[in-house]
Amino acid sequence: MPDPLKILFVCTGNSARSQMAEGFARHFGQGRVEAYSAGMAPSTLHPHAVRVMQEKGLNISGQQSKAFDWDLARRMDVVVTVCGHANESCPILPPDVMRLHWPLEDPAAAAGSEETILATFRTVRDHVEMLVRGLVRDLA
Repeated sequence: MPDPLKILFVCTGNSARSQMAEGFARHFGQGRVEAYSAGMAPSTLHPHAVRVMQEKGLNISGQQSKAFDWDLARRMDVVVTVCGHANESCPILPPDVMRLHWPLEDPAAAAGSEETILATFRTVRDHVEMLVRGLVRDLA
């Protein structure tokens, strides 16, 4: 059996987008993917991210926000930045590390009623799911 594909998802706070991507990559990768996430300025796992992932049957509540680790990034097959800040802040990676950028809306910045905020989280979650599903299908 070949080594699993190692993917690191990076955003600013490692609170929502990258956490959801990590959860989906583990789910769709089914042992063929080692998924990680990190933040350039890590905060805490957003409770709305946990909630909308549970709606998809995925529990990410045990995941924690982690700081970007250069040594970890160098060992990855793929590093995916999911926001402009992470894309600009991510250091130059070795040429054998594939780098992708997905400019996703930050659901944690959503304002309005609880339903409006949750709708934003669901929209971003569904976009992340589509992108991760395609990435795993194409590379793993």
